[in-house]
Amino acid sequence: LNTVLSIKQCFWIIGMKFKYMDIASVVGLVAAFVLIVMAMGDPSVFVDVPSVLIVIGGTAATVLNTTTIPGLIGAIKVFLKSILNSTDPPEKIIEQLVELGTIAKKDGFVALEGQEIKNPFMARGVRMLVDGTDPVLIKQSMETEMDQIKSRHQSGNDLLGNAQDLAPAMGMIGTLVGLVIMLGNMSDPKALGPAMAIAILTTLYGAIIANVIFMPARKKLEAVDAAERINNQMITDAVLFIQSGGNPRLIPDLLIGFIIPGNRAKVQAAVGG
Repeated sequence: LNTVLSIKQCFWIIGMKFKYMDIASVVGLVAAFVLIVMAMGDPSVFVDVPSVLIVIGGTAATVLNTTTIPGLIGAIKVFLKSILNSTDPPEKIIEQLVELGTIAKKDGFVALEGQEIKNPFMARGVRMLVDGTDPVLIKQSMETEMDQIKSRHQSGNDLLGNAQDLAPAMGMIGTLVGLVIMLGNMSDPKALGPAMAIAILTTLYGAIIANVIFMPARKKLEAVDAAERINNQMITDAVLFIQSGGNPRLIPDLLIGFIIPGNRAKVQAAVGG
């Protein structure tokens, strides 16, 4: 029974990941590799174990040399965040903030305690409202949290940048290794093919890893970070507005500047503005 429950829990977790996954990143990554493999004709020709060890193994080892184990784990989480997480649309954030503000205005801050809030940053702000935290402390705490989120994203982005730079460098090292092996075995024609494969494939592997995996991941992470900062700033402003006793119907007017012009009418309609 426990095994069955564990399997169900695993499928539930996987399902939730797919639910909130940014499908564009997954489709783009898979499509890029599919197109490259299709262009290869016979993919087995492009598989070379020494080249894999030099580029992939060498890149991983060198990146590890630039950080710590906790830093590497954090960077992996940030990398996965750029693929698996889809940032909440600002319009949805405003709608929920108006709903929470209406509840707080009608029944008091304590009534917010039982509300389901999936956004952890919003949940943190609402929890401080329920606890009756001083508004100055709320502002300071939430701004500190925003700074820490940005710092974590930046650290992960820097590590991805290191990997992006190091993969082609390891490819070049592999090319030199292959050329040295080839020149040292000019008298043995059978050794020239494997050596040339190392020389060429390592450059190919390095270019693919850098430009298909790490470079798009960095760009996506920058976009995710920017979107998350906008959401968190909206939440901070709205939480402080609710704490001050402001009319929740004015929250869209307070935050409308964060919304792109094309979606502002939709927000106003959704909240009854």
